[in-house]
Amino acid sequence: MIAIVDYGLGNLFSLHSSLKYIGAQSAVTSDPAALDSADKIILPGVGAFGDAVEKLRAGGLGRAVIAQARGGKPLLGICLGMQLLYETSMEYGEHRGLGLVEGAVTGLAGTLGGTALKVPHMGWNSLVYKGDCPLLKNTPAGSYVYYVHSFYAAVSKDTAAYSEYGPARVTGVVQKERVFGTQFHPEKSGEVGLGILRAFADI
Repeated sequence: MIAIVDYGLGNLFSLHSSLKYIGAQSAVTSDPAALDSADKIILPGVGAFGDAVEKLRAGGLGRAVIAQARGGKPLLGICLGMQLLYETSMEYGEHRGLGLVEGAVTGLAGTLGGTALKVPHMGWNSLVYKGDCPLLKNTPAGSYVYYVHSFYAAVSKDTAAYSEYGPARVTGVVQKERVFGTQFHPEKSGEVGLGILRAFADI
């Protein structure tokens, strides 16, 4: 069973529906204790980083997610949920994340390398593979996925795949042992996204 963490800022219905479509059993929960009995965990998220991390910590879900991930349980963060996996975010001030992946989340706003970037980054972009990742076993390199975001993590040693947005290289998939994240939305990425969710269900 896959536990979908509900802390008030996630696109829960479409994610739950996508998992049901591929035959993966899932349950939406806001109970930290329920994560103990789950086989895997998904941390979704839409909204502001600071608000999200505050809600996670207030309900004890943040501590529970960290404990389960450090215990080896597969964890998938999606969009803001992926950003929460990092150490810090610079979204409207500096905020401390869950610290499961090294690095910081920064803004796309303004110019990067002298090129003005439209923010938010919204639309379909192809994936460039940087390393092997079980999350991508069903997904050919160059596949297109759907992004909606204004902040991003730069490519690092834990980046499994990235997308180019102007001069920016946006980490699309991150992996640190059994902790995974996608900046894009698999549940909005058609058959490619369903393949990624199937791969996570198979881990």
